[in-house]
Amino acid sequence: MPDALKVGVAGLGTVGAALVGQIAAQREALAARCGRRIEVVAVCARSKAKNRGVDLKKLRWFSDPVALARDARIDVFVELMGGAGDPAKSAVEAAVGAGKSVVTANKALLARHGIRLAALAEKHHAALNFEAAVGGAIPIVKTLREGMAGNSFERIYGILNGTCNYILTRMEQEKLSFAACLKDAQRLGYAEADPSFDIEGHDTAQKLAILASLAFGTKVDQSAIYVEGISSIAPADLAAADELGYRVKLLGVAMKTPQGIEQRVHPTMVRKDSSIAQVMGVTNAVTVDASGINPLTLVGPGAGGAATASAVLADIGDIARGVRTAPFGRPSDKLKAVRKAPMQRHEGGYYIRLQARDRPGTAAAIATRLAEQEISLESIVQRHVEKNRVDGKAGSVPVILITYATTEDAVRRALAAVTRDRVISGRPQVIRIEKN
Repeated sequence: MPDALKVGVAGLGTVGAALVGQIAAQREALAARCGRRIEVVAVCARSKAKNRGVDLKKLRWFSDPVALARDARIDVFVELMGGAGDPAKSAVEAAVGAGKSVVTANKALLARHGIRLAALAEKHHAALNFEAAVGGAIPIVKTLREGMAGNSFERIYGILNGTCNYILTRMEQEKLSFAACLKDAQRLGYAEADPSFDIEGHDTAQKLAILASLAFGTKVDQSAIYVEGISSIAPADLAAADELGYRVKLLGVAMKTPQGIEQRVHPTMVRKDSSIAQVMGVTNAVTVDASGINPLTLVGPGAGGAATASAVLADIGDIARGVRTAPFGRPSDKLKAVRKAPMQRHEGGYYIRLQARDRPGTAAAIATRLAEQEISLESIVQRHVEKNRVDGKAGSVPVILITYATTEDAVRRALAAVTRDRVISGRPQVIRIEKN
């Protein structure tokens, strides 16, 4: 059997500690599967004294991750520190520059510097593996890059953030407000003290940028993605979706269109009988539409120490086997630049919730403005509520519209005209409907 593959791990948080434990526990099985023993020989973290629940006594300790990355006694550098900049960036560059293969779970680093790091890895004939950066334990990177290398992709979409899915699930099932569910998610550790990166869609956008590159041969570019979060979603929207046969999810979607590759992150209505609608709580899921096969959906834990460590270990196993492939499925100089597709051109069905003023002519005015934009309606639901009169003025009633396929621009123009007509109060709620 060849000499052991010697691994250095930078970052001993939840994932790093779980990885060290998994490699120790699976030592014999890994050797049998990979044809080579895998050994963690060195680690790097901020505190040496912290108890991480794994035995680190026999491992060399580094306080500087760049020094670990350059150490001649390791074959693979595993970066689990996180962050788009240093020290993660410098350490990965140092490892690859020294001809060492790298495994990372760092989506932020890849979203900002992925193409440059891929080019560097190709130049030095090193692997750059990142299965754990998207979808946790879901093997979506290998599926797109290797398992479906012979397929042409039409669309890829998924639930890529467990925090948002947990909040939407609780809101739907327990009829709770967004604020109440967010507070509970923070208490349970599913959401950060500052949750904006998750709930405003930026975490999903980083992951989508990576998936779009793998599926469509584009350069990783988070700035090319339209991003909208879930903070505007109200219990009324989830109740209406349920009645109409839909469920609301925060989706990342990348798809081929006549204008190019459209990339978007936003709350989306999906039919309740679809595979992705069944994914609840903190679970992640990705659906792939490709030529020659029915849609393929992969579901699994999107975060957590053991789940993420399993994906990291799978990447290390590939290196032990001698598997090498271009990080993004194609040589980095073959990846195409992608422009941000204007959402005005997006085509699809829409859910629209209006607070219509309860007075004669309101319904006719709304219908006229929709007709002017050639928007056809699949259904109209008016909530009958007790009239609320203040100072002798009529209140408003909720009206829910479901459109047939139309363009974003047409919907926005129609709603702007309805607002100018002063037949609605407040801001219209618009949620896109994803065909599945």
